[in-house]
Amino acid sequence: MIGIQGLTKRFGDTVVLDAIDLDIADGERVVVIGPSGTGKSTLLRCLNFLDAPQAGTIRIGDLTVDAAQATRQQILGLRRRTAFVFQNYALFANKTAKQNIMEALVTVQGRPVQEAEARATEILAQTGLADKAESYPAALSGGQQQRVGIGRAMALGADLMLFDEPTSALDPEWVGEVLDLMRQVAEQRQTMLIVTHEMQFAREIADRVVFMDGGRIVEQGPPSQVLDAPQDERLQRFLRRVG
Repeated sequence: MIGIQGLTKRFGDTVVLDAIDLDIADGERVVVIGPSGTGKSTLLRCLNFLDAPQAGTIRIGDLTVDAAQATRQQILGLRRRTAFVFQNYALFANKTAKQNIMEALVTVQGRPVQEAEARATEILAQTGLADKAESYPAALSGGQQQRVGIGRAMALGADLMLFDEPTSALDPEWVGEVLDLMRQVAEQRQTMLIVTHEMQFAREIADRVVFMDGGRIVEQGPPSQVLDAPQDERLQRFLRRVG
């Protein structure tokens, strides 16, 4: 179970997350939607302290962290329990696809190199990239790079996978293959928190859709409720724009 209470993030005088409360059950797929600049990506980044929140608590598994008093060890604990898929891939340009997947297994989880290599090879096969193991990111398409990024997250076996608009940087021709891989991950009942503008994908994959606006959760519920029968006027306007 993931529990978020009172999570608050400010950049200067601007409140980006305004006391967010959100619980996510084990195996639940939660999709976050909303206008640009409303705090969706910041929410994900605060959950593993890529951005440090000023207040609130984060509970992942057996670890509970008070954001205002988080220690280095607790932050490392959050990062070991989460896996992040970035919108711009964030691969190491000087490492092969296999080495990119191995990196966190060795440096964060402390696995032996031989074990990490075996796990990376297994993941590349699952993502359809076995023949790209020794390829560097520059030699891969955008869709292949993002599949390596998702494979890197899969390899960690984290309690929670965080997807920050994973298709937004892709050419349209590559979007489908990335969404197909995410569907495979979802079928394994991996706990997922996904920020996306792909409404049809949200409808297919989500157990729950969360609509954010102005740094707050405005409405949430099953896709059929949030996307087909929205109650809040701001959500209604948003869906008209993206539809």
